[in-house]
Amino acid sequence: MPKARKQFGSVDDIEHAFYDAIGRADLDALMELWADDEEIVCIHPDGTRLIGFAAIRASWADIFATGGVHIHPVQLHASQNMMSAVHNLIEEVSSPEGVQRDVHIVATNVYVKTPAGWRIVVHHASAAPGKHDVQKVSTTILH
Repeated sequence: MPKARKQFGSVDDIEHAFYDAIGRADLDALMELWADDEEIVCIHPDGTRLIGFAAIRASWADIFATGGVHIHPVQLHASQNMMSAVHNLIEEVSSPEGVQRDVHIVATNVYVKTPAGWRIVVHHASAAPGKHDVQKVSTTILH
């Protein structure tokens, strides 16, 4: 009998689990967060578009082969309805030792509500040019 997957009651819960799994380099926990759909999409900074569970899993396995990636998501801009949610945020990247790297990522995470709870269908991350300026970005959250 297949293992029951954890249900996430809110988009914030699954997003927290997503970044936690990345920080722990826990591939199984990370992949359990994705929708059961071969149309899921992941784009890493400077990467190609990956479609489907196998391609996305292989890419994260390569990333985790060198250890976890410590990401602190900030400046969330959210749009949500009953069945889907889009989160756009800034990912602050640090080393395993906690040293802040001079890089920030603009990411968009798309979630859908399924019978198994909220699941990720798209993660698109792009390196942002220049230095991160918290003063210029609005922190408005839309619901």
